[in-house]
Amino acid sequence: MVVYEYSIIRFVPKVERGEFINIGILLFCKEKRKLLADFYLNEQKINLFESDLDFEDIISHVQSFIAIAKATASNNPVSSFDVAERFRWLAATKSSCIQTSATHCGLTHDLDKTFEKLFQQLVL
Repeated sequence: MVVYEYSIIRFVPKVERGEFINIGILLFCKEKRKLLADFYLNEQKINLFESDLDFEDIISHVQSFIAIAKATASNNPVSSFDVAERFRWLAATKSSCIQTSATHCGLTHDLDKTFEKLFQQLVL
């Protein structure tokens, strides 16, 4: 068994209203030095909320967030942080259109299966 931490990635259409839509998951395991991240945007659901961003802008912001998590954002210095620092930076409280929930923890034998289960339960 390994300890993992996860945070739900949220789209916040208007920060001042405090409304959000779950759009993804970050899952971090210190022991395995692994950070998993993915997202799903439901355009119909997102369009139910008033936002100053169009759907293409939202996609771009979320893709940048995920690229940092996966350390593939070559134009962002955070992408070069070690896995634990990247997770902490991404999961930190922010006042932006892409935010994360509080961090939760658990135990698992299989990080990938746990990630998929959380993604199904909390995002889709």
